[in-house]
Amino acid sequence: MGPTIFDVAQAAGVAASTVSRAFNKPGRVNEATRQRIVAAAARLGYRHRPQNRALPGLRHRTVALVLSDITNPHFFELIRGAEQRAKASDVTLVIVNAEESRRIEENQIRDLAAGVDGFVLASSRLDDDVLRDLARLHRIVLFNRELPGLTSVTFDTVAGCHQILEHLASLGHQGFAYCAGPPGSWMGAARWAALSSGAEARGLTAHRIGPYVPHVSSGGAAADGALRTGVTAVVAHNDLLAIGIIRRLAQRGVRVPDDVSVIGFDDIFAADFVHPSLSTLAGPGSHAGRLAVELLIEQLGARSQRAGEAIRLPTELVLRDSSGPAGPRT
Repeated sequence: MGPTIFDVAQAAGVAASTVSRAFNKPGRVNEATRQRIVAAAARLGYRHRPQNRALPGLRHRTVALVLSDITNPHFFELIRGAEQRAKASDVTLVIVNAEESRRIEENQIRDLAAGVDGFVLASSRLDDDVLRDLARLHRIVLFNRELPGLTSVTFDTVAGCHQILEHLASLGHQGFAYCAGPPGSWMGAARWAALSSGAEARGLTAHRIGPYVPHVSSGGAAADGALRTGVTAVVAHNDLLAIGIIRRLAQRGVRVPDDVSVIGFDDIFAADFVHPSLSTLAGPGSHAGRLAVELLIEQLGARSQRAGEAIRLPTELVLRDSSGPAGPRT
């Protein structure tokens, strides 16, 4: 990982603002101090970036929160928690939208690398090898993604999916369709793995259909595909897709939950307003945002005891009106 101005300041025994003056206004720094700073920078391999002058006094560290899709309400609580933790540590937080594109995500990271001290990558769509390469150059914390050797914060997918399976089995359902999201979604793959592996033990048959774009507008195609399987329950990749599914089922005269139950993931604010209200698996989004930024700040200070740790937060199945006893479909 490339050293920062704060690393140089610590090595030279001076304030970060003094390091800034030594490079940007050397005449304002004692010559002996300046030489000590230059020597520390050379020893650490620090490269002075002139654009840092744009940061007032270089008093604030800057980190970037890269979101796979900034329009997804799932990230609202994550952003709020991240902003709270950054503000508490006098750290500037930059929000970046990757637009569900691997290419855009990677380009955004590379373009910002010279101006920020680290990244929180939320639901990253990048390949494992690309993430490992980036982690060799930058401080990185993953959210909604795990990769051995990299620090990550996720929700407990296995326990959460088992809650869904137990709920469906207790209501007499014999099978369900999982409407998958983006092919590059690590969390989507983890959910399907947990649902499919735990289904048989609970007397359930699991069908996977898709992938679908995880937006309300894709719910129509997902609902039509789910109905073709003849199941009495549908588990959607996220709440947005689930809401679209509920709308399409209503258009087709399929009653929710009397004929088909629908369950989502994320517990976004709209889950309580759609009719019928949506049963969904919830995680502590605001806490996850605070924790992810905290882990990154620890790395910036070179004092992290949790580097490379995979932290899994508990989940809760929020039961509302969209799930009920199995209907008559076969």
